[in-house]
Amino acid sequence: MKHILSISLGSSTRDKSVEIDTLGERFLLERRGTDGDLQRFAQFLKQNDGKVDCLCLGGTNLGLHWAGRFYPFRDIQRVTRGIKRTPLVDGAGLKNSLERETIRRLQDEGVIDFRRAKVLIPCATDRVGMTEAICALSSDYILGDLMFNLGVPIPLHSTQSLDTMVRLLLPIVRRLPFKWLYPTGSKQEEIRPKYQRYYQWADVIAGDFPIIRRHLPDQLDRGIIITNTTTEEDVEVLVSRGVHLLITTTPVIEGRSFATNVMEGVFVCLMDKAPGEASAEEYLAMAEKMGWAPTIRELNPPEGRSVAGGYVNNG
Repeated sequence: MKHILSISLGSSTRDKSVEIDTLGERFLLERRGTDGDLQRFAQFLKQNDGKVDCLCLGGTNLGLHWAGRFYPFRDIQRVTRGIKRTPLVDGAGLKNSLERETIRRLQDEGVIDFRRAKVLIPCATDRVGMTEAICALSSDYILGDLMFNLGVPIPLHSTQSLDTMVRLLLPIVRRLPFKWLYPTGSKQEEIRPKYQRYYQWADVIAGDFPIIRRHLPDQLDRGIIITNTTTEEDVEVLVSRGVHLLITTTPVIEGRSFATNVMEGVFVCLMDKAPGEASAEEYLAMAEKMGWAPTIRELNPPEGRSVAGGYVNNG
């Protein structure tokens, strides 16, 4: 049995361990949170180097990819530099392949017509494939990187604006303490409503779930969320707020849609390739063999509205 271990900067209350079978292989998928403690995070990684089949970074990334450039996070690079014996992944491979393909399928299969939908992407630089696919279809979207990551209340309405922000700010931002940029530890359990008018403006909210969850409004009637890393408790939160559809890009296993970093660990082991060697096409070919498809769950039945056969607005 292959052991896929995700070490996360997130809350330990979200820990999970399950066994799955796919393509003749048995996997133990395990997630261990370190409650935002970077030193403990580094210690866990070091202790398990060479002892598991793949190490995965949860609640963080090695860095951000945008427009062909890579911006490594200084904090994370420092603590992962010594990992040599076990493959190390952060989900970037699936974000650029599976998430891009998810948007294409939702459009082609008539689940959502992104050409007519208003879309909020709280952190576009974290989901390059998803963002590029949505922005190629939609003309009405908001990229919330300045708001949700830096606390600057300026929505971006074009990838050109995001390009400018990336070139100016990411060389500086990547050097900041990671906890300033992303909810870690117990902060992942807190919900502080903010930017409510943008949430409620959107028909679709897409991207990283801890970022989406962080500022959820009390009501999000008939909304559609495209994400992953959702627990049964997260689903209850979304149901209580009136969310219509929850679409996860990774499969739901025992009530949990695991993060892209965990599932990328499975892909890397099945492909027997070093992280970074596999192309987007190879990831998608493996997904096809595994019978992958986005998971679509209706949480609250709509009244007077349908997404079947294309996105339909009220009235």
